[in-house]
Amino acid sequence: MTTDEGELYDADEDPYALALRPGREPVFLRLADGRRIQMPVHRWHEQPTVADKTVLERCIGPVLDVGCGPGRMCRALLSRGVFALGVDIAPRAVALTTAQGGLALCRSVFERLPAERGWQTVLLIDGNIGIGGDPHGLLRRCGGLIAPAGLLVVEVDPHDVEELCTARFENLQGQSGPFFPWARLGRPALHRIAEDLAFSLTDQWGYGHRRFLALGRPDSASGPR
Repeated sequence: MTTDEGELYDADEDPYALALRPGREPVFLRLADGRRIQMPVHRWHEQPTVADKTVLERCIGPVLDVGCGPGRMCRALLSRGVFALGVDIAPRAVALTTAQGGLALCRSVFERLPAERGWQTVLLIDGNIGIGGDPHGLLRRCGGLIAPAGLLVVEVDPHDVEELCTARFENLQGQSGPFFPWARLGRPALHRIAEDLAFSLTDQWGYGHRRFLALGRPDSASGPR
């Protein structure tokens, strides 16, 4: 596989791919300006946290988990009797999800997906609002996936931040994958984008340091659920 600069690298040695192996060492996002942000790898592999459960309780099926990683959220939903499908661009993420009883497709959210405009809940959890480095475009795309009365459930940064950036995954040894576009959004920034796309805020909540919002269409928003 090649990066945008044409540099060859082994996808099996990419730090994100390595992070998907349970028990691996910490993995960071290294931003182009040199900043480094630790990724919550441990959370990806564990059972849903109390904060995660506040999301699960608000999910109405069918649910699409965008950027599902090892699939903890969609597996938990299936165990509750709620149909859930994960999508992730990493083959290892999909393999882990299915090996542990979940359902997942190895596909980008920007590609054709099953049941478009039929999902009652679409999840963008664990910072996945940053996928593609274009939150406006990502939310527009996800808006095309939900049913008329469906919801987008988005986890935002706990800080008031709106940052479009370039990043790469990096481990403790400094081993890095290719650069990719990314974004970080806090609640005020997500509010602005949601308003621009004619979404209504139907719910917002937090647990510990994590913050979540639910967005729906104006004609279907009837207050928090």
